[in-house]
Amino acid sequence: MRRELPDGFELDDERGRIDIEAVHAFISGESYWGQGRSRERVEQTVAGSLRVLGLYRGADQVGFARAVSDGVTVAYLADVYVLEPYRGRGFGVELVREIVNGGELGEMHWLLHTADATELYARLGFRPGPLRYPLMERPRGYDSSP
Repeated sequence: MRRELPDGFELDDERGRIDIEAVHAFISGESYWGQGRSRERVEQTVAGSLRVLGLYRGADQVGFARAVSDGVTVAYLADVYVLEPYRGRGFGVELVREIVNGGELGEMHWLLHTADATELYARLGFRPGPLRYPLMERPRGYDSSP
C-alpha cells in the first residue's frame, strides 16, 4: 500500500522502506514512552509487528506507526509519531486511520496507550475502556519464579 498525501507526503507500509535509524532516533530520544530503547530492540519491534506504516516526505521518513496483533481478534497500536515540524497538518490522523482501517486489520478490536493524544484517537473511534476492566501491566524483567 502506498498512498499520496498533500504537499508531497505519502504513507507506505513497505517494511523494507522503514528507516530504522530515524525511528530509533525518535523513540529512544524524543518519545516519552521509549526513552533509551536500543536500536536492536527497535529493529526487533519493526520485524515482529504485523503491520508497520511510515509517513514520508520524499525520501525522508517523518512519521511512523506499528500494529501488533494475533491477526484475528485484537490489535495494539504502538510507537505512533509525527516529527514536530510536520504536526498539526492532519498527518497523524491519516497515519492512524490507515493503519487501523487498512489492510487485514480493519475488523480488529484495537487497543492503545497514550498520555497526550486522546483527542486525536477519539476522532478515529477510540475511547477510554470501561473502568470495570482495569488495565494491568507486567513490567519487563519481573521475575515470578518461586
